[in-house]
Amino acid sequence: MATPLVAVLATMMAGGLLFAALGKDPAEAIRTIFWEPLFGEFAFYYRPQLLIKGAPLVLIAIGLSLGFRAGIWNIGAEGQYIMGALFGAGTGLAFYPMEAWFIFPLMVVAGAVGGWLWAIIPAFLKTRFGTNEILVSLMLVYVAQQFLASMSLGLMKNPEGFGFPGSRNLSEYASANSWIDQDLGLHWGVAAALIAVIFAYILLNRHMLGYHIRLTGEAPRAARFAGVKPARLILFCLGTSGALAGLAGLFEVAGPSGQVSIDFNVGYGFTAIIVAFLGRLHPVGILLAGGLMALTYIGGDIAQSNMGLPSAAIQVFQGMLLFFLLAFDLLTNFRITLRKREVA
Repeated sequence: MATPLVAVLATMMAGGLLFAALGKDPAEAIRTIFWEPLFGEFAFYYRPQLLIKGAPLVLIAIGLSLGFRAGIWNIGAEGQYIMGALFGAGTGLAFYPMEAWFIFPLMVVAGAVGGWLWAIIPAFLKTRFGTNEILVSLMLVYVAQQFLASMSLGLMKNPEGFGFPGSRNLSEYASANSWIDQDLGLHWGVAAALIAVIFAYILLNRHMLGYHIRLTGEAPRAARFAGVKPARLILFCLGTSGALAGLAGLFEVAGPSGQVSIDFNVGYGFTAIIVAFLGRLHPVGILLAGGLMALTYIGGDIAQSNMGLPSAAIQVFQGMLLFFLLAFDLLTNFRITLRKREVA
């Protein structure tokens, strides 16, 4: 239970050394990252950003955790996130300039389908040909990025954008329906993340399918004797994680981002892997870990503007969380003992 907390403390210490090596005050940098967004002078502006940044991380991490618990490794959530955004935005742009209540629900469905389709590719190849889902899902991220660039410069490019890459602004007919309260940072993506946490908890603790997921990850041979169908489980876990990642992409493009652009993806799909493990693959833990990671995003931006820290240093700081968590996880299974070396 204490491993994530110890990992966070170790990350702060190692991050402080990193910031000191860059010529910055480590104590000030750590304070800026973790204190300013919550209690600083402009906290009233930054606090809503925690929900905006945290919602996609939680939504994607919940889907990933289902597969991770079963030993099914979807590393391509970033690509599924992109494809969900493209499918959803494409559906909305197809109705331009119409404004109707049913457009946003259609975009939500299209976003989930887009992410699901992109995740089903490695699922099908694994069940049919025994390919490695880690490599296939990861390589598909780069294919999705090329699709994103192609759409931004081609089919979805705004004809009234004076030649700049990117789609029309979706706020005219999509964002108005996606936001619940902009001042509080509440939009349907936040609601979807909370619903996903609740359903994942019920699934894992109160449903036979959740039992099969846990059993497959902890004892694969026992799962086979219990009648678990590996192919069905792979399709379910990868498909569900892809659909949730696609929803995260849709809510982002229809809300905070507002348009499809070349730099639309900001690494949420990869960062969600850290969130899933930091939350111990538990829905409630993921909810808390998503808030913590959102805090490092916002605090990192503040540190960049106020202290001149490079963005790469913030990314390294975030990556340290995963490394320390995996390192300290050893202590949950092994005990370090000091003893004299025997003479041969």
